[in-house]
Amino acid sequence: MRTAYLDTLYDLASKDRRVYALISDNGAIVYDKYRKDLASQYLNLGISEANMLGMAAGMASCGKIPYAYTIGAFLAYRAFEFIRNDICLQKQNVKIVGTGAGEVYSALGPTHHSTEDLGGLRSLPNLVILCPASPLEVKKATIAAYEYQGPVYLRLGTNKESEIYNQDYLFEVGKGVTVRTGNDLTIIGTGSILNDVLNVAEQLQKDGIQARVINIHTIKPIDKEIILQAIAETGKIITVEDHNIIGGLGSAVAEIIAESGKGVAFKRLGLQSFSNGYGTYAQVKKLNGIGIKQIYDEIRMLLA
Repeated sequence: MRTAYLDTLYDLASKDRRVYALISDNGAIVYDKYRKDLASQYLNLGISEANMLGMAAGMASCGKIPYAYTIGAFLAYRAFEFIRNDICLQKQNVKIVGTGAGEVYSALGPTHHSTEDLGGLRSLPNLVILCPASPLEVKKATIAAYEYQGPVYLRLGTNKESEIYNQDYLFEVGKGVTVRTGNDLTIIGTGSILNDVLNVAEQLQKDGIQARVINIHTIKPIDKEIILQAIAETGKIITVEDHNIIGGLGSAVAEIIAESGKGVAFKRLGLQSFSNGYGTYAQVKKLNGIGIKQIYDEIRMLLA
């Protein structure tokens, strides 16, 4: 995902001198090509995330389009006040790019895990939140952020995610994508974990269960229509996310269900607390109850 983002940002900045890459003294090596060819559009602000976002807001007020990039946990938590007051309150055209979504930085522990970022940032007015699930979707989301006039939070994984699309498709901010059809139940996912969701859907098909899979790449504004349609047509909904169940995708879907007045079997699957343990991404997801087998088991329980 990170490579897809950097390649797309390079292309955008090459064509538009208003586009700037801001980083917080991390991932400098991956910016080598950008820094070499577009040095005047590159700023390393050091380990000072809040100041980076304050500067980004000032640049946006002067007509620039800054993409402020660092580990998502350091943006969403450490610099929350600057996101709220300098960027969202002022409706500044800043693109906040958080890498290491969820537990992708599995070996670094909970201090580096972005597992409550959606819960905090989703409450902020004027902020669009994009959470792409594959390299192709990262490219589309990065371009969509550029085309959108206003604050955007772009939530990226870094774990060499597999591509989930076998052909091009229309990416629209605020519109979910049905990546697999089915009428026995609906699985709604977002971000890197969607690869696991599709794996589980394949297993369910072998059991004779046709699971619809919806990719919600835009957490805010969320696509109410696609969710209401799934309620009407499948009757059972489970959300799967590499994030705390409070405030993230599951909460957003629960709000839609509650306000619709529709009766539906519903389950939120995600973290119940801070993330635990260290290891590979797959190992840490399993330790925290969102491994592939655990997703499968939860779905079978919902169906039962």
